[in-house]
Amino acid sequence: MKTITIVGGGWLGRPLAHYLESIGHHVFVSKTTSEGVEQLKQEHLNAFQLDLSTGVSQVTQQISTTQADIVIGCFPPGFRKGNGEEYADYWKTLADACVNANVGRVVMVSSTTVYPNIAEDMVEEKASLALAQIHEDFSDNAKIMLKAEQHLMDSGLKFAIVRCSGLVGPHRHPARFAPRLKQVSDLAPANMLHLTDAIGAVSFVALHDKNVVVNATTPNTVSKAEFYQAALTNSGSSEVLPPVVHIADKRIVADALLDLGYKFHHQHTLELTEGTLE
Repeated sequence: MKTITIVGGGWLGRPLAHYLESIGHHVFVSKTTSEGVEQLKQEHLNAFQLDLSTGVSQVTQQISTTQADIVIGCFPPGFRKGNGEEYADYWKTLADACVNANVGRVVMVSSTTVYPNIAEDMVEEKASLALAQIHEDFSDNAKIMLKAEQHLMDSGLKFAIVRCSGLVGPHRHPARFAPRLKQVSDLAPANMLHLTDAIGAVSFVALHDKNVVVNATTPNTVSKAEFYQAALTNSGSSEVLPPVVHIADKRIVADALLDLGYKFHHQHTLELTEGTLE
C-alpha cells in the first residue's frame, strides 16, 4: 500500500482518487478552494486545500503533511482561460516542493498538445523542450507544456509523464464536441482517450518504478470525420457533422505504454462513441 497525493481533484483527479482507494492505497486529493474541498469530502475522500500559486514553502508544508510516497499532478494548464503561462511555473513549484518533502515519485498528467503540427506518427521522442526551441512546428502551448515537463525531469525526482490524448467520458461525450468544430478531416486521425483508460494509464505508471514518458491514447482509431459522425449517430443527436475537409494530421502512438505492459480497456476509438449523451 502506498500513500498517494493527487494535486487537482477535478474531472480526472477525483475518479482517479476513488480508484486508487478501491485498490488499497491511502489517498489524499487537493482542490484550490474550500468549496471544492467540501465537495470531495462529501464523497468521503481525504481532501485538502492546496494552491500552487502560494509558493514552494507553503506547498512543501502541505505536501509534507500528507507524507506522500507518490504525488500525481493532475491539473489542467488552463489555456482556454488564458492562464497557460503560469502552468510551467506551477510545475516548478510542485517539483521543488516534492523534493523538499522527500516524495518518492511524481507523476505528471500531460497532454499530446506537446507534439509538433506535422502529419506524422508521434512517438514520445518527437517532442522535447530542446526540439521545440529550434523547430517552428511546435505551438506556444506545446512549448509551455514541454517546459513544465522539463521542470519535472530536471528535478532529480523519480518521475512518470503521461501525455493524454483528447479525453472523453462522463459529461464529455464526443457528440457534444462535434457541433463546436469548424471542420473535420477524413485524413486526420481521431486521437482520443476514455476516462477509464486515463485513470488506468496514470495509476499504472504511478505504481511503476522506471522514469518514463508515455503517450496515453486509444491504440486503434479512425479519421476525425468518421469518429464524430459515429458519435453523433450513436448518441441519437440531431446535429449535423461540420464540413468535411481532406487535411492530414498527426497520429499519436501508444506503443511505449503497451510495451510497459499496460492493457487498454478500450482498444478502438469507435467504442468511445457508443451510448447516449449524458
